[in-house]
This record gives sequence, C-alpha cells and structure tokens, in this order.
Amino acid sequence: MTETTTLKDLFIDELRDIYHAERQLVRALPKLAKAATSPDLREAIESHLAETEEQVSRIEQAFEMIDEPAKTKTCSGMLGIVEEGSDVIKENEKGAALDAGIIAGAQRAEHYEMAAYGTIMAWARALGHDDVAELLSLSLEEEKAADQKLTELAESGLNEAARNGRDESRQPAMAGTTAGNSNGNGKGRGASSRQRGGHR
Repeated sequence: MTETTTLKDLFIDELRDIYHAERQLVRALPKLAKAATSPDLREAIESHLAETEEQVSRIEQAFEMIDEPAKTKTCSGMLGIVEEGSDVIKENEKGAALDAGIIAGAQRAEHYEMAAYGTIMAWARALGHDDVAELLSLSLEEEKAADQKLTELAESGLNEAARNGRDESRQPAMAGTTAGNSNGNGKGRGASSRQRGGHR
C-alpha cells in the first residue's frame, strides 16, 4: 500500500528541487555573462552568480537545520529554462537583441525561483521551521532584486536598441524607454514560473 504523502515530504522534496535548480544556475550564469554584450548586463549576471552560490549554501544550511541530508532532485523546470537560454545564445549573434533575449531567459529563471521559495517558506512555517523560512527569505529577496535589476536594464535602452536593430548595448543608458520585459507596473514579465503556489 502506498504511504500517504505528508506536508513534510512535500517540503523536503521541494527543497531538493530548488537545490538542484540553484546548482544548475551556478553552471549556467557564467555562460550568459560571457554571451552578454552590455557591460552592465554582464556585471549584473556576475553579481547574481555570487548571490546564487550563497543561496546554494543557504539551502545546504536549511537541510542541516531540519536534520536531513542535502540531496538534489532533478528540477525539470529549470532544466528547460536553462536549455532555452542556451538556444538563445546559439541562435543569435552578439548585440542588443541577444542581450534582450538573455534578460528574458534570466527573468524566467528568477520568477521560477521566486515561486519556489515562496512555497518552501510557507511550508516551512506550517511545519514550525520558522528559522528555515527566515533563512530562505534572504534568497527570495535577492531573486526579487535581481529580477528588478534586469527589468531596469531592459528599460534603459536595450529593448529599444534591439527593436531598432541597433547595437547600443555599450552606449549610456537612456531612461524612460518602453520595455518588452515590463508589464506596466515596473516588474519583469519574463515569468515562466510553476503554478505550484508561490505562497507568501
């Protein structure tokens, strides 16, 4: 007879899932940074890489806090997002259009992680692991900030340059431009996140 799945089982499973996702990004982000033409975009990706490495460490700490081994579970969602990002790099020459594509792919990853961390934090609190929820809230805030930074970069001229077929990624930023990565309220729309419940 199949054992009944508990919230604790789901929580550990989700923690292993995001652990795998973050480790994938540690390998993928350097490739995005290398492909970027815009120095500002490259710097933003490299900065978030350092944060992602710290996020991996936080997840490992979270496993210790709940007395569970730090194991990964294949995160198919992030695998797909990373593969799409690789395709964008392969299919486009360096320039503003590629930078816009990199931003879109990176924002898909950010929204995916935001949904995952929101769910994990909610389940952690429900299970009495407020300390774990507090620890992972740091990662969630970093993901939100990274997403906002990507939107600002898109709105500062990269999207306009890509639209006009110009390579202006090395030009000074121009404020107030329309961005395809914005949904009108200042937040990135590159969301391909799971509908697994971003409980807040």
